[in-house]
Amino acid sequence: MPSSRIDGNRMATVAAREFETAIPPAGPDAEPRGEFEVRPRGWIKRVLPRTMFGRALLIIVVPLVLLQAIATWIFYDRHWAAVSWRLSAGVAGDVALLIEAMQGAGSDTKAARLLEKAAAVTDLDLKVRAGERLPPQLPSSGTLLEDQLTQAMRGRVNLPYRIETLGDPYAIQISVQLSEGVLTVDVPRNRLYSSTTYIFVMWMVGSSLVLLAVATIFLRNQVKSLRRLAAAAEGFGKGRPVPFFKIEGAVEVRQAAIAFMKMRDRIQRQIRQRTQMLAGVSHDLRTPLTRMKLALELLHDDPAVEELKSDVAEMERMVHGYLDFVRGEGTEVPVDIDISLLLEELAAAMRRERTPLSVATPPEYVMLVRPNALRRCIGNLIDNARRHGSHVWLTGVVVADGIDILVDDDGPGIRLADRDRVFRAFIRLDPSRNPSTGGIGLGLTIARDVARSHGGEVTLETSPQGGLRARVHLPH
Repeated sequence: MPSSRIDGNRMATVAAREFETAIPPAGPDAEPRGEFEVRPRGWIKRVLPRTMFGRALLIIVVPLVLLQAIATWIFYDRHWAAVSWRLSAGVAGDVALLIEAMQGAGSDTKAARLLEKAAAVTDLDLKVRAGERLPPQLPSSGTLLEDQLTQAMRGRVNLPYRIETLGDPYAIQISVQLSEGVLTVDVPRNRLYSSTTYIFVMWMVGSSLVLLAVATIFLRNQVKSLRRLAAAAEGFGKGRPVPFFKIEGAVEVRQAAIAFMKMRDRIQRQIRQRTQMLAGVSHDLRTPLTRMKLALELLHDDPAVEELKSDVAEMERMVHGYLDFVRGEGTEVPVDIDISLLLEELAAAMRRERTPLSVATPPEYVMLVRPNALRRCIGNLIDNARRHGSHVWLTGVVVADGIDILVDDDGPGIRLADRDRVFRAFIRLDPSRNPSTGGIGLGLTIARDVARSHGGEVTLETSPQGGLRARVHLPH
């Protein structure tokens, strides 16, 4: 029978965890693998983005960059190299034609007039330095333009020449050794460079930036709906009310949102039905117990009657424990409360019951919880601590992602091998099942269920006081 009793808050927590998409890993080099398994992340996964927005943007950016790199390589290897070769060949052809015309001019006057006309027509700066000799050729700079111009000159001019790089407005100076001196040709940039190269690169980069901006806007809108769904699932897993939110986004995101809303409605409907059923069960069980108690009071004093009274009292206590376990806290509305104040009030109530208890809390820590359920969780842990120890320490510690509530005692503690087993329902480490030494094995089970319904957890550790420490972690 106990195996069929499922806590509704635990169902809500487990079901909502299936929809959570942003679970923080256990460390900087780990990634979540299911609810409990964590394995190291490879270096590739550490480099890649972890959010869906970053990965989707990377899916767009990487092909775009590769496409641009391939297009640029093809352009420079084919188009730009072909255009620059033709421009270099044109300059070399003009120089070769001018030299041939000067050699056939016959006089210096005709040669000078020919230079003037050639400079006006070819847009080259032409000069003849009479009587000079050509200096040695400088080492090549290795640029594509200089190499192509050198090849063009070698194929069209059969005279010694020298190529030198200049600054603006001229790009290259070509010096050719003639019989009467040295011919210098200053070539402007527009004769060797094509402006279409830069225009092509600017258009390619500009269009890519525009495409990236548009993709970022659309992806942000798509991811927004997923983040809203993740926030709703996380809130539902912590037992907080999740109102109906607008279902939008892609078809798959809408399907996930609709499935989540249906799951929420089913779980809430099941919790309501179970609560109504348990209200009837509580009434039906308490009524015959009350009649039995009255009937026993009317009987004469007898040892058998006293034993029956003890059995009825034990049965009534067990029924209350069972009902507390299966009742859950699904109908309580979460509110913002000061956890420090709640711990102080709980400590004062325990002291009134003559519990030796020390309390230490932060100045103020407000968060959204179900206060009655949380009191029940901490109260069960304090009851266990005072039952097995002579003193109890209640401490609140603010951590990075929430607050930890510590319950320490100086008792014998629990073996490491038994710390997970004691959270199971109706499990007691005392094999005698003596009610004077403990309850019916539901205190820790209820405490963990309450903590998990808030999105937290209860763990058992070795206390610095020598006994057992129960740590209740409550996230923001």
